[in-house]
Amino acid sequence: MPSDTENIVRKAGRAVGRVQGVGFRVFVRNSAKDCGVTGWVKNMNDGSVTMELQGASAVIETLIDKIKTGRGRIKVNEFELSDLPVVEGEKSFAIRK
Repeated sequence: MPSDTENIVRKAGRAVGRVQGVGFRVFVRNSAKDCGVTGWVKNMNDGSVTMELQGASAVIETLIDKIKTGRGRIKVNEFELSDLPVVEGEKSFAIRK
Protein backbone atom coordinates (compact mmCIF):
# COMPACT_ATOMS: atom_id res chain seq x y z
CA MET A 1 0.00 0.00 0.00
CA PRO A 2 1.26 3.46 -0.78
CA SER A 3 2.17 5.66 2.16
CA ASP A 4 0.03 8.47 0.70
CA THR A 5 -3.26 7.83 2.50
CA GLU A 6 -4.96 10.54 0.40
CA ASN A 7 -4.74 8.11 -2.52
CA ILE A 8 -6.57 5.29 -0.68
CA VAL A 9 -10.22 4.79 -1.61
CA ARG A 10 -12.97 2.32 -0.73
CA LYS A 11 -15.60 1.26 -3.25
CA ALA A 12 -18.78 -0.76 -2.90
CA GLY A 13 -19.43 -2.97 -5.88
CA ARG A 14 -22.34 -5.16 -6.98
CA ALA A 15 -21.91 -7.66 -9.82
CA VAL A 16 -24.86 -9.16 -11.68
CA GLY A 17 -24.66 -11.97 -14.24
CA ARG A 18 -23.19 -15.47 -14.07
CA VAL A 19 -21.38 -14.71 -10.80
CA GLN A 20 -22.54 -17.48 -8.43
CA GLY A 21 -21.47 -21.10 -8.65
CA VAL A 22 -18.59 -20.27 -11.01
CA GLY A 23 -15.76 -19.38 -8.59
CA PHE A 24 -16.37 -15.63 -8.81
CA ARG A 25 -15.80 -14.87 -5.11
CA VAL A 26 -12.50 -16.78 -5.13
CA PHE A 27 -11.52 -14.98 -8.35
CA VAL A 28 -12.27 -11.59 -6.75
CA ARG A 29 -10.45 -12.48 -3.52
CA ASN A 30 -7.35 -13.79 -5.30
CA SER A 31 -7.27 -10.83 -7.70
CA ALA A 32 -7.63 -8.40 -4.78
CA LYS A 33 -4.87 -10.10 -2.79
CA ASP A 34 -2.58 -10.04 -5.85
CA CYS A 35 -3.13 -6.26 -6.07
CA GLY A 36 -2.75 -5.60 -2.32
CA VAL A 37 -6.42 -4.60 -2.01
CA THR A 38 -8.35 -5.21 1.22
CA GLY A 39 -12.08 -5.72 1.78
CA TRP A 40 -14.56 -8.53 1.26
CA VAL A 41 -16.87 -10.26 -1.24
CA LYS A 42 -20.23 -11.95 -0.59
CA ASN A 43 -22.98 -13.83 -2.48
CA MET A 44 -26.44 -12.27 -2.16
CA ASN A 45 -29.82 -14.03 -2.14
CA ASP A 46 -30.86 -12.31 -5.39
CA GLY A 47 -28.01 -14.00 -7.31
CA SER A 48 -25.74 -10.95 -7.33
CA VAL A 49 -22.40 -10.62 -5.57
CA THR A 50 -21.51 -7.58 -3.46
CA MET A 51 -18.06 -6.47 -2.42
CA GLU A 52 -16.07 -3.71 -0.78
CA LEU A 53 -12.65 -2.94 -2.22
CA GLN A 54 -10.07 -0.70 -0.54
CA GLY A 55 -6.68 0.36 -1.83
CA ALA A 56 -4.86 2.87 -4.02
CA SER A 57 -7.24 4.53 -6.46
CA ALA A 58 -5.38 3.41 -9.61
CA VAL A 59 -5.10 -0.17 -8.31
CA ILE A 60 -8.83 -0.28 -7.54
CA GLU A 61 -9.62 0.88 -11.10
CA THR A 62 -7.42 -1.89 -12.54
CA LEU A 63 -9.00 -4.50 -10.24
CA ILE A 64 -12.54 -3.40 -11.19
CA ASP A 65 -11.67 -3.76 -14.89
CA LYS A 66 -10.39 -7.29 -14.19
CA ILE A 67 -13.55 -8.16 -12.23
CA LYS A 68 -15.81 -6.85 -15.03
CA THR A 69 -13.87 -8.91 -17.59
CA GLY A 70 -14.05 -12.11 -15.51
CA ARG A 71 -12.56 -15.40 -16.61
CA GLY A 72 -13.72 -18.91 -17.48
CA ARG A 73 -17.46 -19.30 -16.89
CA ILE A 74 -17.75 -15.97 -15.05
CA LYS A 75 -19.82 -13.38 -16.92
CA VAL A 76 -20.48 -9.98 -15.36
CA ASN A 77 -23.43 -8.34 -17.16
CA GLU A 78 -23.76 -5.35 -14.83
CA PHE A 79 -21.41 -3.79 -12.30
CA GLU A 80 -22.60 -1.03 -9.96
CA LEU A 81 -20.06 1.04 -8.06
CA SER A 82 -20.26 3.62 -5.28
CA ASP A 83 -17.88 5.37 -2.90
CA LEU A 84 -17.53 4.43 0.77
CA PRO A 85 -15.50 5.85 3.65
CA VAL A 86 -12.06 4.25 4.09
CA VAL A 87 -11.88 1.63 6.86
CA GLU A 88 -8.77 2.32 8.95
CA GLY A 89 -6.60 -0.64 9.92
CA GLU A 90 -8.09 -3.18 7.52
CA LYS A 91 -5.39 -5.70 6.62
CA SER A 92 -6.99 -8.53 4.61
CA PHE A 93 -9.54 -9.56 1.99
CA ALA A 94 -12.23 -12.06 2.96
CA ILE A 95 -14.98 -14.13 1.41
CA ARG A 96 -18.05 -13.55 3.57
CA LYS A 97 -20.80 -16.17 3.92
